[in-house]
Amino acid sequence: MARLKTGNEGHFINRIGWLRAAVLGANDGIVSTASLIVGVGAASADKGPVLLAGLAGLVAGAMSMAAGEYVSVSSQSDTERADMSRECGELANNPEFERRELAGIYVGRGLDEDLALKVADQLMAKDALGAHMRDELGLSAFTTARPIQAGLTSAATFTSGAAVPLLAALVLPSGFIIAGVVGVSLVLLGVLGALSAKVGGAGLVRPTFRVLVWGAIAMAITAGVGRLFGAVG
Repeated sequence: MARLKTGNEGHFINRIGWLRAAVLGANDGIVSTASLIVGVGAASADKGPVLLAGLAGLVAGAMSMAAGEYVSVSSQSDTERADMSRECGELANNPEFERRELAGIYVGRGLDEDLALKVADQLMAKDALGAHMRDELGLSAFTTARPIQAGLTSAATFTSGAAVPLLAALVLPSGFIIAGVVGVSLVLLGVLGALSAKVGGAGLVRPTFRVLVWGAIAMAITAGVGRLFGAVG
């Protein structure tokens, strides 16, 4: 996807919707499936239950991500539509108040009152609703909720992320599953953190470190729980 162009500048805000869903889905796929495999592997030396748990985690997680993302983003979309409808009514019923309200926003940003009123008049003459949605409510084409896109992206990226530790568990001998899955998952998490930072135009170190640390913590805690209940059993 091309960058948003402003003069000679390249910005990345137009990527924020799908990038958030993609990173969240892939990260959850890797961490939750790897943690599940490591936890079950710590409790049982039998490879069968480990693979079954990993597969179940992949399917359940993908469906959960799709449903959860769709529902949450749909709620955001409902709120946006309600605000838009309310703003339409206010513009129709009290345009002068809305004009001065918009001008007041520009005054707060540093314009003098006369110039702010002129700006408000010109923007409202072209697209009154768009001006109020953008400057009063902070909504734009780049932040508009897209539930279906978010749900499908989360499900697809979760499945892609979860498939890697599951495949590692499938091909590795039983005695090497835990170490192998942890190693592969951490490498993949590091790549994911660096890639998401690159696509989003951010620095590489902090996002990569953040993803690695929380992934390692999740797997360590789950392994500890699995070891504890395995020993009790």
